[in-house]
Amino acid sequence: MQRSTGRFEAVERKIVSGRCVVLDGATGTELPQGSAVNGLAGERLWGADALASSPDSVLSVHRRYAEAGCDIISTDTWGLPNALHDSSKLWETAGPVHWMDLARRGIGVARRAAADAGRADDCAVAFSLSGEIDTSEGQETIRLLDRMFEDESPDLILVETLSLVRPSTYETVERLLETGLPIWLSFRRCRHGLCGVFGEHWGGPEGDSFGRAARRFEEMGVGALLINCIPPDHVNGMLPWLRDFTDLPLGVYPNLGYLSQSGWLSDAGVGGPEYAEMALRWREEGAQIVGGCCGVGPEHIEAARDVLADTDVGDDRPSEDPLELDNALMLETRVSQPVSPWTDEQGRSLFPLEFPDIVCEPGVFVPTQGSFFMWRHLFKEGIGADQRCLDVGCGTGLLTVQLAFNGAKHVHAIDLEELAVANARASALRNGVADRVTAESVDLYPWVPEERYEVIVASLYQMPVDPFEQGVTHRPRDYWGRSLLDHLIRKLPEVLASEGVAYLLQLSILGQERTAELLEEQDLKGRVVDFGFFPFTEPFREQREQILRVENFSDAYHLKLADEDVMVAYLLEITHKEPTHGREAAASR
Repeated sequence: MQRSTGRFEAVERKIVSGRCVVLDGATGTELPQGSAVNGLAGERLWGADALASSPDSVLSVHRRYAEAGCDIISTDTWGLPNALHDSSKLWETAGPVHWMDLARRGIGVARRAAADAGRADDCAVAFSLSGEIDTSEGQETIRLLDRMFEDESPDLILVETLSLVRPSTYETVERLLETGLPIWLSFRRCRHGLCGVFGEHWGGPEGDSFGRAARRFEEMGVGALLINCIPPDHVNGMLPWLRDFTDLPLGVYPNLGYLSQSGWLSDAGVGGPEYAEMALRWREEGAQIVGGCCGVGPEHIEAARDVLADTDVGDDRPSEDPLELDNALMLETRVSQPVSPWTDEQGRSLFPLEFPDIVCEPGVFVPTQGSFFMWRHLFKEGIGADQRCLDVGCGTGLLTVQLAFNGAKHVHAIDLEELAVANARASALRNGVADRVTAESVDLYPWVPEERYEVIVASLYQMPVDPFEQGVTHRPRDYWGRSLLDHLIRKLPEVLASEGVAYLLQLSILGQERTAELLEEQDLKGRVVDFGFFPFTEPFREQREQILRVENFSDAYHLKLADEDVMVAYLLEITHKEPTHGREAAASR
């Protein structure tokens, strides 16, 4: 069923004859200027509650646009889909409200405003909907539009501030077309893609996908395609670009400001004459419909109508796009004046970061946050230069490779798993340090070291586990979660060189007191050289009850931030209290 009104036919005749159709400007941002509207702010600017609580104010704004000479008045229903999602906000000021009543009132107020201005027969009414209509909830709203329009129908439906073209968008348009009313679509778009009220660009390059969508909208039966809710300087060049894809009538109605925390901020210095000058430029680029969005008032519309009255639609293409010119200048600057790279104190590149080329082979323990935490310390401090190093629990070989990168004479990597040992060897080969790396499979518990090392690093598995849990693992069920760490500390006196340093990662859920006791027993001393915060991952969340038991019986702890459990990871630097030359000599005999 095709619904057609004389008012919309007049709009179509203007477009066909080459004359410019003039839309109204913003209703929402004009409302606070009316004395009858009190306390409208935030989302309440966008119409639904104004219709509910102060329809006379909306009527006054519509009337001013009709008197300014616009051809189309848009109903103050843009925020209706949002109001449907949270009607309680409307009830705060207007009491229980039926959305259909608001929609009908919006059409009736716009009709009365045109009549009051003597424009009842030549000022069309567009029923405004936001892009929120392209949602699952919006589909039900569309289904009920026919019933809502039974008493009084608009002359067309204008879907505004759309952004993405989803598969659902085509379905939404199809259902809107089933109402029999002309459908106009308006998108927040510029030459560079999705665009916001501040001129920000969302998303990456998308080529001509929007142009192809425009062509599809035309084939579906959409009546016009417009661009709105973007800064005026981002409009330039958009219509010629669209014209390559579609023969639909094209239009623009940009913003002249935006809503900030300090209230509405308008573009200073853009009055009626200045807006008319911009409208002329859009007309020369092919605009057949011109209006205004947020911040555009009746004085802007009246000035634009006067200057556009006797103009012909153009087909000019901008000789240069200011944004593209800016990009070209940036590229030229990048080529002629290279930026200084970000480096550390040693002159090593931080962007991009000189990170080892690591591949985690199937079945190998994936590096954890603790491993990356220790890697960062090794990288920053250049640990291992000209020294013999040991990586305990090497996994993929991440720390092994970094020690070699730092200039280690030799790095020996050990791990219980053969797959990890092979992975570490492959990592050393991939990163060009295989000539200074050896690796072997070692069970830490029965291990008898054959030599001493000047640097030892270890980021070991630390997880309190309920011993009654069933499961298959090479590690015994560890009530306190610190068996591997404790065993390594006991091994340090016989594997750490006299002047050597060991770097061990310890989580706060293990406790400090037991570590201090072990260090004292082994005649070692330790200090914290760094710490970091690590949220519980899924394995820790699964053992949360056991972690709480450990914390209840020891000085172990973790932090609770909002609803998230967070551990503290400490990087311990451990050395001998006294030189061990005598023991080293004995071990070498």
